[in-house]
Amino acid sequence: MRIPLLLPALLLAACASAPPSPTPSATKSPSSLAFPGERHLANIRQLSFGGENAEAYWSFDGKLLIFQSTRGTDACDQQYVMEPDGSHVKQVSNGTGRTTCGYFFPDGSRILYSSTHEASPACPPQPDMSLGYVWPLSDYQIYTARPDGSDIQVLAPSPGFYTAEATVSRDGWIVFTSTRDGDLDLYKMRLDGSELTRLTREPGYDGGAFFSADGKRIVYRASRPAPGKEMDDYRSLLARKMVRPGKLEIMTMDADGTNVRQVTRLGAGSFAPFFFPDGKRIIFSTNHGDPKGRNFDLYLVNDDGTGLERVTTYDGFDGFPMFSPDGKRLVFASNRNGSKPGETNLFIADWVE
Repeated sequence: MRIPLLLPALLLAACASAPPSPTPSATKSPSSLAFPGERHLANIRQLSFGGENAEAYWSFDGKLLIFQSTRGTDACDQQYVMEPDGSHVKQVSNGTGRTTCGYFFPDGSRILYSSTHEASPACPPQPDMSLGYVWPLSDYQIYTARPDGSDIQVLAPSPGFYTAEATVSRDGWIVFTSTRDGDLDLYKMRLDGSELTRLTREPGYDGGAFFSADGKRIVYRASRPAPGKEMDDYRSLLARKMVRPGKLEIMTMDADGTNVRQVTRLGAGSFAPFFFPDGKRIIFSTNHGDPKGRNFDLYLVNDDGTGLERVTTYDGFDGFPMFSPDGKRLVFASNRNGSKPGETNLFIADWVE
């Protein structure tokens, strides 16, 4: 699920044709794409120009990125693949429904993503905003396909439920979020959909999970509604296939669901956590420190919750960070250098310790 950016609309997942040519505002040098204090990021390069682009994730060999985008004639997010320099962009989803959370198999033989295309070829309807700011839990299912988008197959079918936010470990496990048992819980399964296992059971939203590089641990975001009014509101919305985003904290657990630990206690909207290659630190996005809750920056933190450090300082949205397999580059999404307010593009930078 895409986190809301600096736009009034809900932004979830997306993608479709070649990117438009860079506009004059998108031709800045790498130094001008950085902001004061961003000492960990060097040689920032912009990979996409125009539209809504997010959730760019590396292949395990570091040679490709898969991402979601709404562009051109797209009605809503589709999946694309490109090289890390932004070239050779190719749509790999079928162009119907809404897609989210693309990822590569470890050997590169297939990709996976979630899509609503079987529920309806149209974009899912937006929720009733008279209920306040809520996210829809549309009827996503997880699909795999060949790298060119052909041979689409559903994994662990779950029609009528929200099943999305899937990522993959190097040793062949998929972790994902689903409402199949009545709550927003994390599950894991093998690449063929076998050995389906529920990992979380505490009431609240568990999602946005990633494995550590060695596949032994999982980092994720979680909400824990307080008993009473908060929990009643959460369950009422869930029954109507919606969730109200609010306080999300970063959590870790072992890959079998044990040894659950809360990493952050920021009382803010924290999401998109990813382990550093050494597994000892986590990079994530949060609106911590912004009273209005609209400015999301990247932060790093030790996996025990100590050493919180701000990474980006742009006054807008920075999110969805992911290290390359060798740990030398970071890809992320940002509103910086957009051709219009709220535009979200993909960027890559060399990581500096």
